[in-house]
Parts: sequence; structure tokens; C-alpha cells
Amino acid sequence: MMSDRCLAIIGGGPAGLFCAIQAADAGLRIQVFEKNRACARKLLMSGSGQCNITHDGETRAFLTHYGDNGSFLKPALLNFQNHDLVTFFSEHGVQLETEPGGKIFPVSRKAHDILEVLIRECSLAGVKIRSEEPVIEVSHESGRFLIRTGKDSLYVDAVVIATGGETYPATGSTGDGFRLARTLGHQVTGTGPALTSVNVQNYLFADLSGISFADLPITLFRDGKKIRTHTGDLLFTHTGLSGPGILDFSRFIRPGDLLKVSFVPGNDAQKVNAILVELIAAAGNRQVKTVLGKFDLPERLIRKLMEIAGIDLELTGPHLSKKDRTSLVDLITACPFVVRSLGGPDEAMATRGGVALGEVNPKTMESKFLPGLFFIGEVLDIDGDTGGYNLQAAFSTAMLAAKRIRMIEGQNLSSSSK
Repeated sequence: MMSDRCLAIIGGGPAGLFCAIQAADAGLRIQVFEKNRACARKLLMSGSGQCNITHDGETRAFLTHYGDNGSFLKPALLNFQNHDLVTFFSEHGVQLETEPGGKIFPVSRKAHDILEVLIRECSLAGVKIRSEEPVIEVSHESGRFLIRTGKDSLYVDAVVIATGGETYPATGSTGDGFRLARTLGHQVTGTGPALTSVNVQNYLFADLSGISFADLPITLFRDGKKIRTHTGDLLFTHTGLSGPGILDFSRFIRPGDLLKVSFVPGNDAQKVNAILVELIAAAGNRQVKTVLGKFDLPERLIRKLMEIAGIDLELTGPHLSKKDRTSLVDLITACPFVVRSLGGPDEAMATRGGVALGEVNPKTMESKFLPGLFFIGEVLDIDGDTGGYNLQAAFSTAMLAAKRIRMIEGQNLSSSSK
């Protein structure tokens, strides 16, 4: 039976819509406020419109794909796992398939099929979607929340903020949730672009744009100190570095940082130097560029590294000086790239930073000091790697919030019947 109690969900993306569906049987009147004319515009762009909705594998392995904040998501990911998400959409008419690398997509490769299910199920559950109605302000008065839009003001009993981050602003992700969280007393950690490329100062590899490498070690230095190392695929662009390895690592990178890339995984400078000495000794009068080919490096990269080191392309092995050999080894094992900037909001696929996790209960997604207020999805200080991890987090946190809302409403119903 429908009660007079009301739940407001701010943001009609996948997290907000899924939360509405899952909370619908609590008996609340549910209203979703969406600033755009249509819901989930960013979802329709995900995976180039194909919607990489989640990733295959054991759920516990997911925890390593959210930077330093994966532990916060443990209750959500274990409560609603990747196979649960696959089952939900399969049961609602969208078949999913797994690529060899583990990414999971709709068989149709159409993000619209995912959105269609979410909209349809909201409609069937009696959820009211208020499009083109951005929430301007949320306040808390006498145990209830006052929602103010440009068209209306209304009191509700619970609020879920599911506004996403601040990347791809053309889709409506403009950081509204961060502003609302602050007005309700929550801290927001420093935000910026994540899952984005890196632009490099004095970039020397523009003519190698399009060349990619698999599983390269990338080490981050800041103010002369080693911060961390990451391994992943790398792509040269016209202005710097991209590829999954850089995108996933970008949450930690800041302008002015130094990245050192090794093009020979598993080999340090000392080992590469020893190997190079042996190869030159065995190669007779062969050119250095030919000898370097034994490291399985692209010819264009070899030529570029020799050019940067100031070594004649026609130089033969016996004429390579120790100094030049050292320069080559350094470039091969720790090629330096100084970060000029990161890809901006229009390019970044996710937002790092967000609502401070220490103020949110990881088992319910509810505010620790304002009962009835929930945060789900990318508005939280969580961002996942490429491969469907962010969407899985959106659905999993939405389910936890909905579960808590159902429990609260069940308690209220029980109390009122006594």
C-alpha cells in the first residue's frame, strides 16, 4: 500500500533509476529529479555507446580497481555482484556477453537497451520522473527534507543524491551533487578528472601517435619522490600518453609530475645494459638500431629513442660509446615524461574525488550524521578503472541504499500498525 511518505532521488542516471526501481516496493512515493530532458545521457555515451556495463571475474577482485578506496565498496559489491547485475538485465530482456578481456556488454552493443529497461521498470513501479527539473537546493527541517527546484518546493522523507561527478558536463554532470552535499554539511574531497589522458611538456613522440604497447611499467614521481608504480597498456597520442594503463593511473597524476615508462617489462637498467653489451658483442658490425630490435621494440620507437639520445642511426655496435649506451638504456627502461596537464572535463570519463567516504556508511550509503540522506554512484569519492567498474559501483551502491530505504519503511509500517 502506498504511503504518504516520499523519497526524492536527485539524478536520473543509472544509479538513480536503479535505486528507484529497487526501492519501489517500500511503499514510498518516489520522484526522480532529472535536470535534462531525458535521463542517463552519460550512460548512452559509455563504451562509445555500446555500454560496457560491468566486468567478469570474482567480485573480491573488483576491490583492486578503485584506487585507494576499494575497501569502502566491499559491502556494496558483495551485496550486489556482477553476476547479479547480469541476471537482472537478462531477466528483463537484455542479453549480455563477455569479451575475452572480461568486459561485459549487451549483445546488441546498444546502451539504449540498458536505459530502456531502467525507464520501463521505473514506469511499471509507479516512479515519477521529473525531467527538465534541476534541484536548486536541499535543506533539512524538523526531520524532513525540503527540495526546491525552479518549478516547485516539496517536503520529502528521504533523499538520494545520484548526480554523478563533474565530467562530460554536456550530459548534465556538472558537480551539482557536490554543491548539495556541502550545503547539507558533508565534506567533498578535491575533485578532478579521472580516466583521462596525459598531456606532456616538450613532447617528442607526436610523430609516433597511434603506436601502442601492452603491460608497460609506469612509475610516478612528484617533487623528486617516487609515489607509485602501475602496469598497463600505453598509447602514444599527438599530445602525450593514453591507453588503459594511463587512464586507470590518471586518478593519481597531477600537472608537474614526472612519469617514467619502461618499454622492456621485467628488466631493470642494469639487466638491459648487460644484455645490450652481449648483443653488441655477438652482432659484429651490425648497426645499433638492428641490435635494439632484439628487445622487440617497434622500429619507429628505436629510431626515436636514438634520435633523442643524439646517436647516429647508422652507427654500428662497436662504435657505441659507454655514455651513449647508458643514455639508450635509460630511455628504454625509464623514459621520462613531464606532465603538462590532464585531459579536461570534456574528455575525462570519470571524476576523482567526491563526497568524503568517512561521512557515509559503507553498508547502507546513508549519511552518518543526517538520517535519510544517501549518496550513490560517482558523487562519492570513488572512481573505478576502465572496464565496467564504475557502472557496477553505481548499481551496487544504488542497491544498498534501496535496501536500507526498504528496511526503514518496513520499520515505519510496523510501528504505525501497532
